[in-house]
Amino acid sequence: MEKLATGEWLDRGRVRRIGWISLAVSVVLVALLLAGAHGTVDARGRPIGTDFSGVWTAGRMALDGHAAQAWDWSAHRAVQEQLHGSGVPFFGWHYPPPFLLIAAALSFLPYLAALALWQTASIAACLLVLRKILPDRDTILVALAAPVTLICLTHGHNGFLTGALLGGGLLLLDRRPLTAGILLGCLLYKPQLAVLVGPLLLLQWNWRAIAGAAISAGTLIALTLLLWGWPAWQSFIDSLPLTRHIVIEAGSTGFHKIMSPFAALRMWGAPVGAAYAAQSAVACAAIAAALWSGRAARPFIRNAAVCAATVLSTPYVMDYDLVVLGVGIAFLASDARRHGWMRWEKSGLALIWATPLVARTVALTTGVPLGMLSAMLLLALAIRRTPAPQLTASPFRRSRAASVP
Repeated sequence: MEKLATGEWLDRGRVRRIGWISLAVSVVLVALLLAGAHGTVDARGRPIGTDFSGVWTAGRMALDGHAAQAWDWSAHRAVQEQLHGSGVPFFGWHYPPPFLLIAAALSFLPYLAALALWQTASIAACLLVLRKILPDRDTILVALAAPVTLICLTHGHNGFLTGALLGGGLLLLDRRPLTAGILLGCLLYKPQLAVLVGPLLLLQWNWRAIAGAAISAGTLIALTLLLWGWPAWQSFIDSLPLTRHIVIEAGSTGFHKIMSPFAALRMWGAPVGAAYAAQSAVACAAIAAALWSGRAARPFIRNAAVCAATVLSTPYVMDYDLVVLGVGIAFLASDARRHGWMRWEKSGLALIWATPLVARTVALTTGVPLGMLSAMLLLALAIRRTPAPQLTASPFRRSRAASVP
């Protein structure tokens, strides 16, 4: 137990051995998935890249002049079946129009080529940010070997893009606030994971970052209006009630796959109202804790807390979105390397890193929401690391000081 507490068991040699073994298993699993594929469909009859099917289809519809129909489930399904064949599982499109810009660009390419480009580019961006946060020769290995990386890759999802934008924005927030704001504003493409951006920037009164966020978000909105007009936005808005009811409240994807307090309560049989009440309470507490940690003099602690609170602040967050927790791990580990490790930190971060491997299965078989608990653990570790003597410092004065060259 003492070795677990001190983290002595997790030396560099063991980190590398675990990393290489996990990475090798991931490569083999991806190779087996591709080896059993027929065209764009895998051996189990699902589109390769599963959720990316909805992204490419929406982009194709936009290029064909039917952008507003991307949120029409019947029309979307028809185009997906033209691509993959009839009978394939349906993967809908629930994103706001700014993400349609990326989807349309990718759909210029054939499906598999677009999927390869999307995953390669987004994971490269995320790895670059992680390497900047934690400049260690093993950072890339640990990130590539992480179970959440395999989950995100096989789902063709956008967790890497979210991690790059949030991690990059937080990393630059105190040194290059305008650029940071531009990156954070781009999270408009997935607004449920940007709930904390506004309060964080306003509390610190970082007006350059606020301006940057307004510029990027406004530019994305203007581009979508220029290309597809208001009908695309109207279709997105009209689709929200159905999406909320079917996907979030009824859990059509499976509550065990969703890592939020809301999903945990619904998985345990709680009514929708009670689940929303619990989600609101946890979200408010997590956001308050992250903002409280933002008053600390060491920004990497704040950044880790923000990553954790980002996961806890939305009722709809899937296991592939836990890439954000990987970014938080990097921030906390970087601060620990500079200021010393606390007891149980190494073991705690290792547990958070490994959790996505079993989060779905454990939730399905036991009802224990490990994904949500891992986010709470990261937040607790960040709050514990917040230096008490610095809590009286004014965030307004700090932001002013940080902006002086």
